[in-house]
Amino acid sequence: MQSVLDDVPEAGAPGVLAAVRDGRHEWQAAAGHAYATKPRPMQPWMRHRIGSITKTFVATTVLQLVDEGRLGLDDPIGQWLPETVPGEVGEQVTVRMLLNHTSGIGNYTNAMVTSNAAISQMQVTTYPPADLVATGLAMPPTNAPGAMFSYSNTNYILAGLLIEAVTGNDPVAEVQRRILRPLRLHGTYFPGVDPTIRGPHGGAYFASYGVRDLGEFNMSWAWTAGEMIATTADLNTFYRALLGGELLDADTLDEMLTTVPFDPSAPQFGGYGLGIYSAPLPCGEFWGHDGAVLGHLTISLHSRDGARQLSTGINLSHYDVGFPDAHPVDVAWQTLLLTALCPTDASASRSAGPTQLPPSVTRLPGNAGPVPVG
Repeated sequence: MQSVLDDVPEAGAPGVLAAVRDGRHEWQAAAGHAYATKPRPMQPWMRHRIGSITKTFVATTVLQLVDEGRLGLDDPIGQWLPETVPGEVGEQVTVRMLLNHTSGIGNYTNAMVTSNAAISQMQVTTYPPADLVATGLAMPPTNAPGAMFSYSNTNYILAGLLIEAVTGNDPVAEVQRRILRPLRLHGTYFPGVDPTIRGPHGGAYFASYGVRDLGEFNMSWAWTAGEMIATTADLNTFYRALLGGELLDADTLDEMLTTVPFDPSAPQFGGYGLGIYSAPLPCGEFWGHDGAVLGHLTISLHSRDGARQLSTGINLSHYDVGFPDAHPVDVAWQTLLLTALCPTDASASRSAGPTQLPPSVTRLPGNAGPVPVG
């Protein structure tokens, strides 16, 4: 494991961190540098921006409200957010369609992250959630409600507003009360408009910016779609509790793990459930999510029984934009993933050459745009 971990920075990422669990055996390690311009090693306990892995926390909170009988998965969202989503969209799009990305509502980040100048503006701007939703709703729909999967961060800004409408409380406070505190996830939190990462952390490098550190960033642009910060160990604890039935009733967890295919013509590449996706690997099906923000990438995958787990992050993003072939960082990171989750298959693949993993493993399908984030 340490050897394949070391290969990731050798392939071009400044640093990498990982937490692996196999039954009762746990291993945490890091390799490379926390900062591109400072001689500080990456450490396994560092906090990391987890991007769209936030969605699993938010979906779990929505589903707890379903368990409590306060909300229905097939409720039209206009019932709860009549002023935010009026008209046919509010009548036709359901809570379920938000959570499994079949709503057809446009992805607001595609209209936001359009240039380096736009990114610099995002870094210091506070965005009200209503403005993010308005941007997404103003975009052309990607499909009829419920017809197909089309990834949209707007869905999860609406999910945050939905939690607020049902509970009368800040959705961030609801996630904290229901998940973070009970599971003692002390390294996991929503930063809000605070641009800093509290506690030990590395830098964040967006490839086209070179060695400019984007570690300080106002993440209000992502809110309940991708604002959270966590440690890799905390992510493993969260997904183990979720898949083990500690956070949801059994029937509701089954609903969460019922997927729609990313690509109906290629169902072998897995599908998206309610805030979580399935990733078929050579040794079986794994569950989790990934996250991409400007400067940090994260992957968190877990066997259905929670016995085998991997959460890993690197402090470089968007290095492969416009790269025609498999980028060396992707090849090295996928080898790490296979070695952690499918060690027997990984040994065979290293002898035969790189294994092509499903696209869901390294980036969310459908999250297209000039600079995909989510």
